Amino acid sequence: MTASEAFELASYVVTVIGLPFAIGIFFYEQRKERENEEEEQYQHLSDAYNAFLKIVLDHADLQLRTHEPLADPTPEQRERMLVIFDMLISLFERAYLVAYKDDMDATERRRWNSWDDYMREWCRRDDFFNALPLLLRGEDPAFQSYIKRVAKEERGSASILSV
Repeated sequence: MTASEAFELASYVVTVIGLPFAIGIFFYEQRKERENEEEEQYQHLSDAYNAFLKIVLDHADLQLRTHEPLADPTPEQRERMLVIFDMLISLFERAYLVAYKDDMDATERRRWNSWDDYMREWCRRDDFFNALPLLLRGEDPAFQSYIKRVAKEERGSASILSV
């Protein structure tokens, strides 16, 4: 076998084995990068919810982590509560737009379920539920439909469907 024949054989080996292997590695790395980006997005959302809970804690007089709404809030307390609920709706909408898909794999579903749980927990609160029509003005229509459905499931009421 001459040197040129050996190089030709080597080029065939690279073409037949090396190129598909390199393409496979490329797609594997792309998938891992996408998974890392999705995990980073989820972590940012999780951090934002933790920051939100610190705001709730800073306003403990509003009793936002109890199961019963604050009895007879002052106008100033109502205003603070509405601002905090508005922040929460914005966070829920961002989570919906970033993390929700109709067809999710197991990891995406696990991540989304935590947000769904948060939404359900808050929709069970009378004060949050009653504020939804005001809070949902101007929000993404798909998100509005989603959270209205969640609220209806949690409350068994169609009263917020007119938003």
